[in-house]
Parts: sequence; structure tokens; C-alpha cells
Amino acid sequence: MIDPSSLPPRISDIVRRHAARTPDAPALVEGARTWSYGELQCEVERHAQQLRELGVRGGDRVMLVSENCVAQVALLFAIASLDAWSVNVNARLSEGELATIRAHCMPRCVLYPAAQGEVNAGPLDPSTVPEPVQPDGGQVAALVYTTGTTGQPKGVMLTHANLLFVAATSSSLRGLQPSDVASGVLPITHVYGFTSVMLGTLYAGACLQLAPRFSAKALLAHIRAGELTILQGVPAMYARLLALAGGAPVPSRLRFCYAGGSPLDPLLKREAERMFGLPLHNGYGLSESGPTVSQTRLDAPRDDTSVGHPIPGVEVHIDAGTGELWVRGPNVMAGYYRDQAATKAALRPGGWLATGDVATMDADGALFIAGRLKELIIRSGFNIYSLEVETALNSHPAVLQSAVVGRPAAGGEEEVVAFVETSSEVDAAALQDWLQTRLAAYKRPARIVFMDALPAAPSGKILKSRLPA
Repeated sequence: MIDPSSLPPRISDIVRRHAARTPDAPALVEGARTWSYGELQCEVERHAQQLRELGVRGGDRVMLVSENCVAQVALLFAIASLDAWSVNVNARLSEGELATIRAHCMPRCVLYPAAQGEVNAGPLDPSTVPEPVQPDGGQVAALVYTTGTTGQPKGVMLTHANLLFVAATSSSLRGLQPSDVASGVLPITHVYGFTSVMLGTLYAGACLQLAPRFSAKALLAHIRAGELTILQGVPAMYARLLALAGGAPVPSRLRFCYAGGSPLDPLLKREAERMFGLPLHNGYGLSESGPTVSQTRLDAPRDDTSVGHPIPGVEVHIDAGTGELWVRGPNVMAGYYRDQAATKAALRPGGWLATGDVATMDADGALFIAGRLKELIIRSGFNIYSLEVETALNSHPAVLQSAVVGRPAAGGEEEVVAFVETSSEVDAAALQDWLQTRLAAYKRPARIVFMDALPAAPSGKILKSRLPA
């Protein structure tokens, strides 16, 4: 278990410490260039000075609009070193989405990091008011905007203590060593890519290979070339790697593969394990818990789709009435920025975070996620969880991924509607036949809608709020 009191006070200390101890060790790879920890620290200091010249103060919000690159990483540490808050958002968001986040967080400035260390700055906001600064780990380091199931993002306040605890724990549970090279294809604008992948990798003194966007072809080439030892991604990423490789074994130097960010289908898990000849580890988390709550252990891989045991130092509780999972630990957020009502609803007495997810626990303490509490579909008096229907659909060989929602039907009932993305020809009748032996009649979709691509966030998470009505 990581002792929170042993962690440094700021996430910026991660790079500073490695730069002092092993300045020539590789930290980041961007394109054909490798940046050492010493060079990365120089970039952090250079950007910190630029931020001071822009008038950035402790408690100011600094909005970064970017995709994965060295400048983005250096700026995140530079902002942290000034006790300002980073608001890191993906450049692929629409103008309307960016405007909504900007209006809510009221940043001192908006920066646009680009490849090879370049940064462009938007107009300054001299009227912005800084938030109070705390000298300890309770200082907010990052404001992470959730995609949300409703489509209305909320700003999750994550402290230095939150992020350092998850980074250190993730690094330890993966057994990361300075000799490791991890894939940095997950968006650092997402809490999974930010904390577990980027901060966790650098915390161990290992190297992160950055990619601005996911390309199955490029990632598979890096794996086959033996450039990577650690692979972390979302299930949809593994599905696309499988489709590209045709399910054939892929030679590599990988020693650890992990899926998170969305539910893992049993068939996908088995096929990915055959492809890489390694266990595909699984885990669970959410932005509000920085994100990691549980994961399967390196020395105890599972053959089911459990999300594993709570990470050391984190407690869980399952509400007897609703089955909702509650979490308590050093990873739990400080609250939602400028939203006291939502904060009160999520953070319960005793330091518990109500996750909004329904879970069960095995006899050995391993967790299984049944679905979202708000995605409960009630049909003919029966409760249906979307995840159960999605798992059955995803087990069909032609289905890449699916999203199941409830839609109003006659008599005040709800009907089950499934949106499906396929990798080969299949019709609705064939899928209904497939489901007949896998789901009770009341759980089967009333409609199956085929889509070329399901709407997704940059992290790969399916955005159900954007599915057709």
C-alpha cells in the first residue's frame, strides 16, 4: 500500500526528481525524437516562465486545448509547479463544447500546445479570479471535465494528493521499471490517460511513447517492432487491433496489457489474450476517483471479466438498497467545481463517493460492474441493465461494439433499443437469433439499429447521449 505521507507535495516533483537523479534517462518519445528527463524538466521550467509572463497565479485555471504531445505534458507539470489548475481538453471537441467549458472554468488563459514543443496562446482573461491555494496535497491540480451520461459535463476537482496516490499505486501494481516503454495513445485529456498512463509511467521513471491520435495500424506496427512493453487502452482499441491483425498472434515485447474505461466483453478478452499471448488485465474507475478504484493483479490474472479487487488504500461499499458502489480513499475528488448540489449528491457523509454504478462482489472480494444506475431500463416491471444486453450482443463475432438504451414506449413502459457497430455483414434477425439463448425475452431489444460508428469521446467511451432518438 502506498503511504500518502510519503508522496511528494506536487505532481511537478515527479519530473524534477527524475531529472535530478537520472537526467539522461528517456522520458517521452514524440515522433522520431526522444526527450530525456533532464530535457523534459527544462521544458517544464521554460513553460513555467512563459506562464508567469502571461500573469498566471496560483489558483488560476489554465485551459489547454490539445492532443498528446510533449508541449502538453510539459505544460501540465509547469501549471502544477505554479499551483495553478490545469483544464486539459481535447482539441477534437467542437467549438460549442470548448466554449461551454471555458465559460464554466473561467481560465486566466487558453493555450494550444502543438508538436515539437510549440505553444500558441489565446486572449488573456484579466478579470478571472484565482481560487485559494493550499500548501499541502489538498491543492487542486487539475479540473477534469467529464463527458457524462447526460451530455452536460461537470468539472471534477482532482488534487495533487489524489493524482499522486493513483499514479504511484498504478505504477506499483503494474510493476513498472525504468526500462519499460508504455504506449501513450490514450488521450492525456482523459483522466485514464492523464493519471494512470502518463503520470503513472513517469512516476516510475519509465518512458512514454506519445501518439496524438489512436491509429490501429500505427500502434500494431510499434508493437510488432518490439518498441513497447506496456499497453493500456479501452476495449474498443483492442477490438480494432484484433480486426486489423485478423485474430492472428502478434509477436511483441509486451509484458503487460490492460483494458479500462468501459466494460470488457468476455469474447474480446479471450481473443486479445490469444493475439498477444498475455493476460488482458481489467479494472474500473471514474473521473471522480482519479480514476482507479480496482484492478486485477499482475500475479493473479482472471479468466472472467471482474474488474478486480479495490486497489490498496481504497475501501468499497455496496449499498444494500440500490446495489450502488460507494468508494472511499485518498483518490476521491475534492468535488465538482462551482456545483455544490452535484457535489453534495456524489460525496456522502464519512468521505464516501457514490459512483452511480451498480456492482456485485464475489466471495473473494473481487468486483463486477453490472451497469449504470441511471441506465436502468424498466420493462414489464423487470429491471434491465444495459451492460448485460451489450455483453450478449458483443459476444457475436460480427459485432465490434454496442450501446443499449431505454426509450419510451406505450403505456408508460420502456423498450430496449440497441445501437450496433459491426465488423462484417449481419442483420437484425441474425442478432435476435443469437440473443434468444443468451437473454430472457424481456431483455431482448425491441429494435436493433446499425451504425457505421457509435458516437464516442476521444477516450473511446461511447456517448449514449448522442445516440439517435
